Amino acid sequence: MNTANFPWLTTIILLPIAAALLIPIIPDKDGKTVRWYSLIVGLIDFALIVYAFYTGYDFSNPDLQLFESYAWVPQLDLKWSVGADGLSMPLIILTGFITTLATLAAWPVTLKPRLFYFLLLAMYGGQIAVFAVQDMLLFFLVWELELIPVYLLLAIWGGKKRQYAATKFILYTAGGSLFILVGALTMAFYGDTVTFDMHSLALKDYALNFQLLLYGGFLIAYAVKLPIIPLHTWLPDAHGEATAPVHMLLAGILLKMGGYALIRMNAQMLPDAHAYFAPVLVILGVVNIIYAALTSFAQRNLKRKIAYSSISHMGFVTIGIASFTDLGLSGAVLQMVSHGLIGASLFFLVGATYDRTHTLMLDEMGGVGKRMQKIFAMFTTCSMASLALPGMSGFVAELMIFVGFATSDAYSSTFKVIVVFLMAVGVILTPIYLLSMLREIFYGKENEELVSHQKLIDAEPREVFIIACLLVPIIGIGFYPKLLTQIYDATTVQMTARLRDSVPTLAQKKEEAPQLSLNAPTIGN
Repeated sequence: MNTANFPWLTTIILLPIAAALLIPIIPDKDGKTVRWYSLIVGLIDFALIVYAFYTGYDFSNPDLQLFESYAWVPQLDLKWSVGADGLSMPLIILTGFITTLATLAAWPVTLKPRLFYFLLLAMYGGQIAVFAVQDMLLFFLVWELELIPVYLLLAIWGGKKRQYAATKFILYTAGGSLFILVGALTMAFYGDTVTFDMHSLALKDYALNFQLLLYGGFLIAYAVKLPIIPLHTWLPDAHGEATAPVHMLLAGILLKMGGYALIRMNAQMLPDAHAYFAPVLVILGVVNIIYAALTSFAQRNLKRKIAYSSISHMGFVTIGIASFTDLGLSGAVLQMVSHGLIGASLFFLVGATYDRTHTLMLDEMGGVGKRMQKIFAMFTTCSMASLALPGMSGFVAELMIFVGFATSDAYSSTFKVIVVFLMAVGVILTPIYLLSMLREIFYGKENEELVSHQKLIDAEPREVFIIACLLVPIIGIGFYPKLLTQIYDATTVQMTARLRDSVPTLAQKKEEAPQLSLNAPTIGN
């Protein structure tokens, strides 16, 4: 078999979905067979992702690779079209990694295990499809398909307010998705040719006002998923009611879909409009960082505290996207992957802590570190990663965004000074609320009532293994960022050059000093 022509991405997308359809006919009484089956499928699919990456992906090629295209509705140029470039490949790998670990994290699930693992596998394929499809209508369909498993996972296995959280999630995200459908149809029928192919759509000559209108609609849709304030309120409610594996999928993958789409659709396909909206993205990013950090500091519910922390960290992504520098855009992609790993680890540990204490209120904890030393050590390490401790992936990502925006020549010095100062304030607030959280959970005198009513056992090997798997790339990227940045350097450099050409002042500088841009260094070199 010629592996170069093998449909890797189609197989990777359809395998978990096809495997999920077999779950109802698997003989199983207590759910043990189904969970092993789901884990093996997840491992096989992740192995296929890694194999396809190492055998078919070229770091120096900025364009689509592993590309496949099959006719669907030829009259409308609708195709099953999938491919991966430097923007999507890291997120495809992240999706396979996090979803496989989430399947292992779901080991204690006993309520309707067949349906639970069916939804996990269906979500596996759907999320990879979001990052791989290259047809706008198909993108909308897989974006919508992914919402159904999340809704059911929240509504059936969530906490006391699960129906409210699930309903709010579906209303926000489905409402935002309408803008994707309207935008896709409008772009497809614009001009003389009808097409949904993303590459062809990006080459169309749209009027500026038309671009601005499309950009605004897409921004609303992706701001919900990222999330960007004020369209963020579904996330704390969803996290407040979700179980540990669903937490991992929400924080590790779902939020990254918004950041990915913002780069792919808004910045790459509508560069002229991006030049006008970029300052708005920067301001929204600053608001995310400061407001969410302050709100997280005030939360007494552990899940909601980490949820607002996630919102704060995603603010750096929007600033990096709007920086008009290679370093800033590269930092935005790195921040998405880094936060996916760190967010998944923190929310898994929150779930492990709740399983033992049966409370999420910080006021009811205290001193549990004496009896749960392994969980204490893992929670502390992952919190250090979240507050961007040097040697962790979060530090590298945020530093790249800081320097990328500070050195950008697309903004005035006054604007940059204000933004960098406010970003620094957010960075200072992060260790305050994270360290105070650790103090309230693990330090101090034991809560005698909690200890007397709950069996505070330490982490089991399965939990230690999951956190160890997440910490390896977090620390590895922290010490050697090129491990990840080399995957997407060529793509982000090419994309930044196009974005800079859309800004008249930057394009003029390029014409005046072409020799400077020819030898510009790239990230990781």
